[in-house]
Amino acid sequence: MVLKRAKSVIDIEAKAILNLKKYIGPQFVKAVSLLAQCKGRVVVSGMGKTGLIGRKIAATLSSTGTPAIWLHSAEAVHGDLGQVKKLDVIILISHSGETEETRRLVPLLKKIGVKSIAITGNLKSTLGKYCDVALDVGVKKEGCPLGLAPMASTTATLVMGDALAACLIDKKGFKREKFAFYHPGGSLGRNLLLRVKDIMRTGKNYPRMKPASGIKDVLLAITRTRCGSACIINENGKLLGIFTDGDLRRHLKSGSALLNLQVKNVMTKKPTVIFEDDLAAEAFRVMQEKRIDEIPVVDKKGKSVGLLDVQDLLKAGIV
Repeated sequence: MVLKRAKSVIDIEAKAILNLKKYIGPQFVKAVSLLAQCKGRVVVSGMGKTGLIGRKIAATLSSTGTPAIWLHSAEAVHGDLGQVKKLDVIILISHSGETEETRRLVPLLKKIGVKSIAITGNLKSTLGKYCDVALDVGVKKEGCPLGLAPMASTTATLVMGDALAACLIDKKGFKREKFAFYHPGGSLGRNLLLRVKDIMRTGKNYPRMKPASGIKDVLLAITRTRCGSACIINENGKLLGIFTDGDLRRHLKSGSALLNLQVKNVMTKKPTVIFEDDLAAEAFRVMQEKRIDEIPVVDKKGKSVGLLDVQDLLKAGIV
C-alpha cells in the first residue's frame, strides 16, 4: 500500500508538470517581458503552502539576476504593502485565485499603479481576471489522498516559477560569473570564483629546470618538491616543455640510457597549459579532457608561473 501510494503521488505530480506545457503561450511571454523590463523589484506574495513556494521563487529570481523580495499577503494588508512601489512588478500566487488576503491586494495594487502577475489554477477568479497577466497552473488532481492538501498544485507553481526564472536568465544574458557573485560561499562560489593562481604551486614548491639539465637532477627536483612533473624553461622563464612520470615510463620501456640524457631530449614539448587567471573549474575540465594529473600554469607572455596538480583541486573542493 505504501509503495503504491508513493508511486501514485509521483505520477500525479509528474502529470501536473507536463500539463503546464499547454499553458505556456502569449500570457507567459507577456509575464517574462514585464519581469525583464521591471525597473524596481519583483515582489512575490501569497499565503500558506503556495506562499512557501513563492519564497522559493523570489529566492531563485534574486540569485539569477532579477532583484526580488517575498511579501506575505497577510502582512501586506496590515502595513507591509508600503514596501511595494510603482516601479515594481508583483507576482500574486493563489491556486484558487480567491485567497482572501491575496485577493484584497488587487485594488490596492491598482491604486499604487504596480503591474501584477497572477499564478493561479483558476483564470476566472479575482486574481485571474484583474491582474495584468494571469498564468494558469491548474491541476486535475492533487497528490493528497484526501484531495485537501496542495501537492500537485504547489509543484506546478514551483515549476512555473522556475520556467520564468530560466527565461529571464536567457533574456537578460545572465552569466556564470554573475551567478558566482551572488553565491560567494560554499561549493558554488569555489567552483565559479576560484582562480588557478589562488591554488597553484609556486616558487620553491614546483620544479623548474633548464633544457640542458640531466634527467637525474630533474628526478631529484621532482622528488624534493613532491610533484609529479617538472616544468622546463629557458633563461627568460618561458615554458618550453614538461617532463612527467609518463615521459619517464615511455623512455624506460624503450631501453634508452635515460639518466645519461638531457631533459630536452625526452620532455613533452608544447604541453597543454592553463593561464593563471583562468577559473580553477576550467582547469579541472581541461585536465579531465586531456586525461592529465598536472598542468603547467603560465602568464599571458607564456612565462612559467606555477604548476597545478589534481590534488590541489581536491584540497580546494573543486573536485
